[in-house]
Amino acid sequence: MPLTELAVRKVSPSDKVQRLFDGGGLYLEVTPAGGKLWRQKYRFGGKEKRLAHGTYPDVGLADARERRDAARKLLANGVDPSEHKRAAKLAGAERAGNSFEVVAREWLEKRDWVPSYKAKVVAWLDNDVFPYIGARPVAELTAPEFLRVGRRIEDRGAIESAHRVLQNCGQVMRYAIATGRADRNPVSDLKGALAPAPEKHHAAIVDPDGIGALLRAIDGYKGGHVTRCALQLAPLVFVRPGELRQAEWVEIDMDAAEWNIPAHKMKMRQPHLVPLSRQAVAILEELQPLTGHFRYVFPGGRSPKRPMSDNGLTAALRRMGYAQGTMTVHGFRAMARTRLDEDLGFRPDFIEHQLAHAVKDPNGRAYNRTSHLVERRKMMQAWADYLDHRRADTGKVLEFKKSGRRR
Repeated sequence: MPLTELAVRKVSPSDKVQRLFDGGGLYLEVTPAGGKLWRQKYRFGGKEKRLAHGTYPDVGLADARERRDAARKLLANGVDPSEHKRAAKLAGAERAGNSFEVVAREWLEKRDWVPSYKAKVVAWLDNDVFPYIGARPVAELTAPEFLRVGRRIEDRGAIESAHRVLQNCGQVMRYAIATGRADRNPVSDLKGALAPAPEKHHAAIVDPDGIGALLRAIDGYKGGHVTRCALQLAPLVFVRPGELRQAEWVEIDMDAAEWNIPAHKMKMRQPHLVPLSRQAVAILEELQPLTGHFRYVFPGGRSPKRPMSDNGLTAALRRMGYAQGTMTVHGFRAMARTRLDEDLGFRPDFIEHQLAHAVKDPNGRAYNRTSHLVERRKMMQAWADYLDHRRADTGKVLEFKKSGRRR
C-alpha cells in the first residue's frame, strides 16, 4: 500500500533497519538511531542500484515522490539517475538539473577517449563554455549563444580550437536530444559562421634522399639508447606517436613477429595489428635485455613505471637538427604513406588499413585487425627493405616499383 504522511511521521525506530515501500521503487528507510531516509531502488544496465532522495522531514512524502518520478523519467530516456545526480553535483548545487554543464559532464563520463585528449576537452569546456552558457537549460539554448562562445575563442586567434569546441558542443546537444532533454541542436545552424580553420599538416620528410639522411642521423643519435631505438622503430611501424610511446612488452609477440595494440590505446578505439619486419624485430631484440623486465618497451627516464614522455622523441629530433616545420614524429606516417604508394606501388587500402584509418570493404563493412594480413606482412617487409636502401643511399630503383600490387 502507498505510504501516507501520517504513517511516515509516526513510524518509530526499532533495533533493526525498517523499509516502508511506497511504490515505483521508492521506500522510506528507518534506522535504529531514528533517521528516516528516502531511497529508490531501480535497475540500470542489468544491475540493481539505489538512489538517495534526502531525509524526512526535510523532504516530505510528496517531494520524495516527485524526485522518484523525475528519476523514472531519466530511466525512460536511457539515463542512469545516479550518474545524472553525480554530474549535477560536480556542476554545482545551484545548477539546474538539465543545464548545459550538467548534460555535458554526463556526456563526458561516457566518452572512452585517450586521457590526454579527454583532459583537453574538459579544459575547453571549463574555460570557454561553462562560464558563459553552463547554467543555461539545454532546451533553451540558441545558435547565437553558441556562436558567441565560438567567436570569443576565434577572437584570440585560436580558430581551430573554436571549431573543435563548437563540435563538442554539438555532440553534447545531440546527447541532450537522445536523452529527452532538448528537441533540436542549434549548433548545426552555425555551419560557415566561423572563419575556416587553417589546414594543419604534420611536417614530414617524404623525398627519398631526405629519408636516407634522416635514417642515418637517427642511427648516429648521441642521446639515450632507448630513445634511439624508439626513433629507429618509428619509421618501420609508422604508428601514432602515443601508440609507440605506450607500447608494452606483453603486446609484442616476437615469435609471430606481431605487435597487437589493444583498442583502448587506439584513436579509432579498434584493436590494431602491426606485422613486424625482420628489422623491427632486431631492434626489439636489442632492446629487450634493457627494458624487457619493465612494463613498457620505452620506459620513461624518470620512472620506468611510466612510458616515455610526450616530448621525448620530438626533443630528440630537434637535437638532431630537424626543426618543427621540417619533421615531426607523426611525420613518419606521411613518409610511409607517400613512398609505399609512389615508389613501392602498394594498394592504397592496404596502406590506409596499416595506418589504422577507417577503411571499409566494397560492402561498406569495416575491415578487422587481421584483414589482408598476408599482403600487409609483405608490405611491411618491403618497406623495411626500402628504408635500408635509402639509409645506404644506393640510389637503386627497387624491382617492385611496378609490381602490380594495385590490382
